[in-house]
Order: sequence, then C-alpha cells, then structure tokens
Amino acid sequence: MRTTVNLADDVTAELRRMHDERSIGLSEALNELARAGMARKPEPRKPFVQRTHNVGIMIDVTNVAEALELAEGPDYR
Repeated sequence: MRTTVNLADDVTAELRRMHDERSIGLSEALNELARAGMARKPEPRKPFVQRTHNVGIMIDVTNVAEALELAEGPDYR
C-alpha cells in the first residue's frame, strides 16, 4: 500500500539510523518499527480507587437550593 504520512522528527531520525546502520530501505525500517510497536503489550493499569475523607460536615445535597441556604445563609443569592 502506498500512502503519505507525516512523521515526527524523532521517528524520522530513528528510521534514518536504521537505514544507515543496517542498509535497509526506509519502508522496511518503518514496517519494523510499526510491528515492534504492535507486538508490545501495554502494562496493566492499577484499578482506580476513590479515596474519601470525613471532613465533619454533613450536608444533604439532594436539594441544591437548601444546601446553599444552609451553607451560605438565607441571603446566599
């Protein structure tokens, strides 16, 4: 397949290094880099755990207007 791509400078430098060191074409070097990236397995992520802390304030926020009045006073508007 033929296509045009824009490569980042560091990728271009690596392709040229592979080309110069191993006397392979740029297409072959690019294919090797792409295959190496596809073969790499991502590291498993740690599961996200939400941490909470008791701050001592207990406000029911199901009714936002009441919560604001409680927190800010009757003149919160």
